[in-house]
Amino acid sequence: MRILFYGALLAASLQLFVPAAIAADDKADAIATKPAALVADQVPDIPMAIVEKTRPYMEFRTAGFVDWDPKTKAMIVRTRFADTSQLHRVAEPRREREQLTFANEPVRSASYSPDGSILLFQKDTGGNEVNQIFRLKDGVPIMLTDGKSRHSLGPWSNNSNLLAFGSNKRTGLYNDIYLMNPAKPDNATMLVASTGGGWFPIDFSPDDKHLLVFNYVSITDNQLYLIDIANGTSRKLTNSSTPVAYNGLQFAPDGRLWAASDDGSDVQRLGTVNIETAMFEPVIDEKIWDISDFDISKDGRWIAYEVNQAGQSVLKIYDMQTGGVRTVSDLPAGVIGGIKFAPWGELGFTLNANQTGSDSYSIDPETLAITRWTRSETGGLDASNNVAPELIEITSFDGEKMSGFLYRPDPKKHKGRRPLIINIHGGPEGQATPRFLGRNNYLINELGVAIFYPNVRGSTGFGKRFVALDNGPFRREDSVKDIGAFLSHLRKDKRVDKRRIAVTGGSYGGYMTLASMLLYGDKLKAGVEVVGISNFVTFLENTQPYRRDLRRVEYGDERIPEQRAKLEEISPLRRANEIDIPLMVVTGANDPRVPASEADQIVEAVRANNRPAWHLLAKNEGHGFRKKANADYQFWASLLFWQKYLLNGDK
Repeated sequence: MRILFYGALLAASLQLFVPAAIAADDKADAIATKPAALVADQVPDIPMAIVEKTRPYMEFRTAGFVDWDPKTKAMIVRTRFADTSQLHRVAEPRREREQLTFANEPVRSASYSPDGSILLFQKDTGGNEVNQIFRLKDGVPIMLTDGKSRHSLGPWSNNSNLLAFGSNKRTGLYNDIYLMNPAKPDNATMLVASTGGGWFPIDFSPDDKHLLVFNYVSITDNQLYLIDIANGTSRKLTNSSTPVAYNGLQFAPDGRLWAASDDGSDVQRLGTVNIETAMFEPVIDEKIWDISDFDISKDGRWIAYEVNQAGQSVLKIYDMQTGGVRTVSDLPAGVIGGIKFAPWGELGFTLNANQTGSDSYSIDPETLAITRWTRSETGGLDASNNVAPELIEITSFDGEKMSGFLYRPDPKKHKGRRPLIINIHGGPEGQATPRFLGRNNYLINELGVAIFYPNVRGSTGFGKRFVALDNGPFRREDSVKDIGAFLSHLRKDKRVDKRRIAVTGGSYGGYMTLASMLLYGDKLKAGVEVVGISNFVTFLENTQPYRRDLRRVEYGDERIPEQRAKLEEISPLRRANEIDIPLMVVTGANDPRVPASEADQIVEAVRANNRPAWHLLAKNEGHGFRKKANADYQFWASLLFWQKYLLNGDK
């Protein structure tokens, strides 16, 4: 369950951008029309010349695997043809995509009932993450939920069209667990009334008598419960005194419960959980690497699992009859996601790599033959010409080993020392991975800017010890010191211009951006902060209530005086007067995670010191820009910012 970096959010349709009122003499200084929902405060107008230069890099698509259609054996993918990503059906490999949903908001996730008679999907409004569940019937979306509470799709039962889902409609805070027949949504019944935390339904037992339920306490502490559906009683499977993480929990047809877990190990191993004793028995151990996802074939013959090797995915097939393991070796180096077996045995997944783009594939588990189902457009550009990332490994200030991915411009085209942008992922329990960079390939390919994606302490994918190294307010700035260690290493690189280095990041990476600007401002030229935390206390007080306890586990508890004082001390807002390099801030007005007030207060404080602070606000977005029109404009604005303060060296 890797949390992906918010700076990698994609989008697209330049038809929305036309020159604004060009005079009859067709002036060369025409500007692009700003989307109506954007407020560009101190952000210069975007010249149409920049729009035209970057156009091919804006017009890319991706195709993420979503599910299999049990009736037609078609693949359902999530892709974008207009302004938002929608569901499409692909009847056969490399056939045209038939659009199924036409919403003005991105469709988040979807799944078919086991018999293929019902297709459900979920989406929110304006990025507020208040998801509703819809049924697509005869091409028409029908809302099955109340339209105001927060909902999440869960698993289907095995032998009937019964859906488990989460909803906060009872309290307005935490997820309760419900069962629903989508044909009769008004008859949904509550199965579990939660009292806090992050509760989600995971899987039905093969006989549909029990439902496995998951309570996410923290990244390293997941509690499991088995619910008797007939009488509603629950039995806790885990020992709360011993925090353990689980991933990809799933019942096999023979009734065994499989999981990827760090029980008894620093990394996640693949094995079974005894539902009587709650003991985890590892079956496959990849030693120093996490097994981050898996799926079991419907006949119980195969398990496909993903190994996370420093961020790069390796796909393997485990034969449950023989115990043999085979590696799928002919895939491009990149990131795999969403693996799922079809009822007839084919394995679907998404492969994301900078030199292929992001598309949907399948594998025959018998032969390991690979089939590419989609080949998404990349604006007329050949994705194979994009640079492949280089794994950079260092030792940080305290001897801790860490790594990241560096995308270097082609030295034949861009000679000499090159400018560098350090791009920090969110989470903080996220991971920088070698994936398709979309618009950012323009910076690398055309402007010769190198981009480095670090994995500081607290990142996932390197074991539970590493992910906990930044927990609490008293160790928080150790992760910022990791950026200092990366900076020291990269400044010595003969292909990096140490006089032109900048920093950016989204969400927690936004905090890291501001903190890096404070600690290392003498080594940086500028920073772009996206939906980031500027003050931990105000963030914890104003984030959505259902998230607050989860974030206190990570950052600290602002209700405890000692921790509150430390949280204030390390918050960039407290030292905003020391930010002496240019800043750009990007905000979603509907962000339920990091409220827009976090951006408002840091912009105001920096401007009070007479320093540049551009601010781009989207009224119809949440935690990151998901609509193409907005994301395009965000890129152009940041490009102007980099040109002025990084490439040209202004302050």
